[in-house]
Amino acid sequence: MRRRSFSPALLAAIAGMLAMATVMGIGRFVYTPILPSMIASGTLDASEAGLVAGFNYLGYLLGALAASAGFFAPRRRAWFFMALAGSVATTAAMALADDMAAMIVLRFLSGVASAFSMIFITAIVLSKLAAERREGLIAMHFGGVGAGIAGSAVVVSAMVAAEIPWREIWFASGLVSALFFFLVAWLLPPTERETASLRGGGNTESSSVRLPLALLIVSYGLFGFGYVITATFINAMAKSQPELASVEPYVWIALGLAGIPSVWFWNRVTAWLGVLGTYMLACIAEAFGVALSVTVLSPVALMVSAVLLGGTFIAITSLGLARARLMAPANPAGAIALMTASFGLGQVIGPVIAGWLFEELGNLVLASWIAAAALVASALFALVVRYILRATPHAG
Repeated sequence: MRRRSFSPALLAAIAGMLAMATVMGIGRFVYTPILPSMIASGTLDASEAGLVAGFNYLGYLLGALAASAGFFAPRRRAWFFMALAGSVATTAAMALADDMAAMIVLRFLSGVASAFSMIFITAIVLSKLAAERREGLIAMHFGGVGAGIAGSAVVVSAMVAAEIPWREIWFASGLVSALFFFLVAWLLPPTERETASLRGGGNTESSSVRLPLALLIVSYGLFGFGYVITATFINAMAKSQPELASVEPYVWIALGLAGIPSVWFWNRVTAWLGVLGTYMLACIAEAFGVALSVTVLSPVALMVSAVLLGGTFIAITSLGLARARLMAPANPAGAIALMTASFGLGQVIGPVIAGWLFEELGNLVLASWIAAAALVASALFALVVRYILRATPHAG
């Protein structure tokens, strides 16, 4: 591929896609398809697995909040590559973890690195796309999450089928991440001038704490709680059920493939329903998928559940943040930080509760129904936000 034959916007979108595949599709989510092998080997039980996952999400929460500080904005490209390198290193280092404490530390640091990487690469890509008025390429950027999930699932499934131990699978994931690191460094166009666009500005007027935004923040936290339970344990659940074991290698692949076009698809739906209406519909679709995974124990139902989850959670994340930015024009970074905090809190709590319930009950039925209820509640909160905004247009 001749690099100079592509526009800076397209190069940035491709680099962003590879970066998101590295830090999100692999760095954050490869844990899910590897987890059944770790449990089968006796390395972790279900409750410990949930705790390790929870620390990863805690790292993501704290990393996202830290990355929103103005201190990092002037050199966001340098911080991005440092964080990307950290994601690669912590992924590969899981192969060397000998106990749960080491895994907790590594997954926590991986969460911090993935948050920094995601926030800074997204800011860089958005500035490149805006400069050429090619904002539609943002779907390619976010599609990297689904591509990373699907691609890593194929690699993990092949290695598991070859009876390769989980440590070697983690190391292989780190090698793939390292390859992507060098591709991103080669493709990402230079940043002409660093800006402080991630700063929220000095204005802290009430636009960042109005009732509609507060309700949306609650909704976003419920979404984080609702999606993460199935996203963390869907492979382990499939492997633990004889009726579902045949599709366990393919569930995570289907989820990732569904995520690739999801942002593009749901952005098209906003033309008819608006951002909040689309957000609500996607939450309901995801709730149906989560409930289906434990209601009908069949391979087909589980694959449909995986597609519904993969086809919604990336888009809901994007839609929620987009609406929050519009509702707090005086302090968008502050709104994003609050949204991220709520989302991260839900992600921290979800796996811990689900892992404990999985260990106590031997299945994810109760945890999944709680998750589905949280997603429905998320949609209802968004409905209230939509009603308030329509009744008082000046509210944002």
